[in-house]
Amino acid sequence: MPAKQMSRKQQREVYISLTWELVIMAGTVMLAYYFEYTDTFTVHVQGFFCYDTAYTKPYLGPEDRSAVPPILLYAVVAGLPTLLITVTETVLFLVQYTSKEFDRSEKTVATGDCCYLNPLVRRTFRFLGVYTFGLFTVDIFVNAGQVVTGNLAPYFLTVCKPNYTALGCQQALRYISHQEACTGNQDDILRARKTFPSKEAALSVYAALYLAMYVTCTVQAKGTRLAKPVLSLGLMCLAFLTGLNRVAEYRNHWSDVIAGYIIGTAIATFLVVCVVHNFKGKLLLSDDSSLDQQPPTGILGMSRVESPLEKYIASQNHITFAEVT
Repeated sequence: MPAKQMSRKQQREVYISLTWELVIMAGTVMLAYYFEYTDTFTVHVQGFFCYDTAYTKPYLGPEDRSAVPPILLYAVVAGLPTLLITVTETVLFLVQYTSKEFDRSEKTVATGDCCYLNPLVRRTFRFLGVYTFGLFTVDIFVNAGQVVTGNLAPYFLTVCKPNYTALGCQQALRYISHQEACTGNQDDILRARKTFPSKEAALSVYAALYLAMYVTCTVQAKGTRLAKPVLSLGLMCLAFLTGLNRVAEYRNHWSDVIAGYIIGTAIATFLVVCVVHNFKGKLLLSDDSSLDQQPPTGILGMSRVESPLEKYIASQNHITFAEVT
């Protein structure tokens, strides 16, 4: 049976939906870019107390010297989900393709007059597209929190290098609020003012939770009852260790890491449950002709019940018709 062509109305709805999705994605990427690489949004200057021990931890150098450098973290959160989702979708598609007797035309989805999109490609792009959108959303939430709060890193006073004598810090409880109090490197100082919430914690837990829920919801093969929890818990453990490393290296407070975990968890859960609906969707299209022949069910398919008034009117019409004849 040939694949069903989409009507012009359906095509127009698909094109409009795709256009809106591209616009939203482009806007999200641009907003993340302005937060990350421009000074469009000014970081709030938070003050500090003289000799505050909460901000006098040693500075272990730039982020590149961390045990989990940014380039490694970004490569993992971008590359691992892409590889895992692509491989899993391909394997599931091939297994279902070879296990069922489908006509070739029934294994494609019509998306236009001349273009056909394989369900494998559609599902893969959908899940990866939502994941990518979530990554930029997490980045926006984290950057917005860092800009608004201007929370100080545990090593802030080490890189700030305030002149305590000029600031009149004879008493430890004196509060310093002006930005000119610091004499250290301005780039290090600016970075030390952007710690709440922790971006590394948010991105790592978002990627780990999204993949864990993906594996749990999509892989239903026998023999994976123990493998799925092990893989999911392993991913969550890596995210936990990433946040733990941030605290151990004095780059974030515990509150920064916990806030990052909350943001990443909330966004991943929302996208999986409300957007991709727990990764539900057909890998192959089955024959729906038998379904079309079945009577509709549900509220709209219930048999109609006549009201007493309708029964009375019908009986009167029947009596009148009998008298006339």
